[in-house]
Amino acid sequence: MPRTQPDPTVPDLTGRRVVVTGASDGMGLRLAARLAGAGADLVLPVRNRAKGDAAVASIRDEHPQARVTLRELDLASLASVARLGEALRAEGDPVHVLIANAGVMAPPERRTSPDGFELQLATNHLGHVALVAHLMPLLVAGRGRVTSVTSVAANRGTVRWDDLNWERDYHPFRAYASSKVAVGLFALELERRSAAGGWGVTSNLVHPGVAPTNLLAAQPELGRAEDSREVRLIRALSRRGILVGTPESATGPALLAATSPEAVGGGFYGPRGLGHLGGPPAEQRPYRSLRSAEDGARIWEVSEEMTGLAISGTAV
Repeated sequence: MPRTQPDPTVPDLTGRRVVVTGASDGMGLRLAARLAGAGADLVLPVRNRAKGDAAVASIRDEHPQARVTLRELDLASLASVARLGEALRAEGDPVHVLIANAGVMAPPERRTSPDGFELQLATNHLGHVALVAHLMPLLVAGRGRVTSVTSVAANRGTVRWDDLNWERDYHPFRAYASSKVAVGLFALELERRSAAGGWGVTSNLVHPGVAPTNLLAAQPELGRAEDSREVRLIRALSRRGILVGTPESATGPALLAATSPEAVGGGFYGPRGLGHLGGPPAEQRPYRSLRSAEDGARIWEVSEEMTGLAISGTAV
């Protein structure tokens, strides 16, 4: 039977170090606030320091005793990921939970990262791959759990194996879906390799359904000067309780997968409402696009090659 909870109860996380990417606003900030309320020692890597400071202030308004620190991170930059990894390894504190939540969605025009990769592939997938690689010694020390956030877009997407950087022709939403299939394949392959190698790290996967997050909101730095039509429609439907989920339902799967004793390595969690678009979280069968172990091994190898990092259960 699928594991389900109407409103995930976060267990006591006192003494547990939790790293959450993309927590300066939106779903990530809601996640961080719930984790802080449970006593986690939160590490929030952010690209925009001002937004990060505002997020910490918001969390401490709700939870005055919150243990939360900001770190600098641009997930699209492998050098930035390496600096964060080096700093956290130097501190030596085990990481018990890593929630790979940050992402960008559908820039209207093709954009590239500082390393020359298509921006969605770089931010959503390769940056998190590199972060896992750099934090692996700390995850092993903490017998950590890695929870990665994919998307309903992965249900109909495929990895564009012959043009991962979308250089031939660029389609914003197909490139997004391709990056999120890569996220899912890698997360499930991480679980397989950890189990086979005895690393002690568990890896699972979530999707938030469809809810009014900030992914399709106005982001001038991505070439989107106004909120997209899609996000305006989703907000209107969410307010009326029609079909799609809410910001609260969007965070439920990640809270369940990252913190519940019932959540399992290799598990896939999402809303259990109509079409899995909203509602309370439950364990589900992974999308067809994510089930191939052969594709999982392939994305692992390609990702190691692109990031220049060999991932093992001991060190970078």
